[in-house]
Amino acid sequence: MITRETQWGEFQGVRKFESPQELPEEYAKFLKRLLYVQADTEFASVQQHRPWLDRSPTLDDRWTEARIVADEMRHGYQMCKLLEDFGPEGESLIQDLLNRQMGRHKLDSFNMEFERWSDVLAFTCLVDRVGIYQLRAFQECSYGPLARAIPLMLAEEQLHIGFGANGLKRMVNDPDYYGDQAEAQEAVDKWFPRALDMFGHSKSEGSELAVRLGIKKWRNEEARALYMEEIARILTGMGLTVPPEDANRRVS
Repeated sequence: MITRETQWGEFQGVRKFESPQELPEEYAKFLKRLLYVQADTEFASVQQHRPWLDRSPTLDDRWTEARIVADEMRHGYQMCKLLEDFGPEGESLIQDLLNRQMGRHKLDSFNMEFERWSDVLAFTCLVDRVGIYQLRAFQECSYGPLARAIPLMLAEEQLHIGFGANGLKRMVNDPDYYGDQAEAQEAVDKWFPRALDMFGHSKSEGSELAVRLGIKKWRNEEARALYMEEIARILTGMGLTVPPEDANRRVS
């Protein structure tokens, strides 16, 4: 159930904001940037997955890839609908998003092509799982339209991460499936650092601001620690090795 009052931050106990016109200037500026980056990741993911609609190894895999592409496209447009409420400035940001090509996205993880099927699986298991934490951080946020968009997005993202985890497990355990344990481990080693980077800098001023304004419930380092605890259980349960936390990192 989504409440009408803000649950944390300096607006705790106050009715949630329902339109950009109600927002303090600092809040509006930050929220626009956040929505823009979120939409960019969704559209970028479509570009990464799209070539595999015809290259996935099984019919079921192709069906799931089609679902993922449809979900990510819808999530991107959902963020764009929120940006539209900001008027001409929001519409300008949307046009930039729709024209943005691979290699020009805001986060490194979304500028990397899926070269092998193991990339698809490791990305959905590791990077999409970061997306789950980002969305959970927005649950019950102080901006009502964003808070109401989160539950369906979270439900759909669960399909993505389950698909990736199950696929990696099959690579490790099923000799008739595409790839093997060595390839699965290579893919994990490749994408794990990019997944950790996605949480952003520890002690980030933007992270502190998001919590203070009631937009996010966790700081970057708090969310990353929760993720590390969960993903360690998942990877070791598959028989894979958890890469060192500081290996090949670009953001710390």
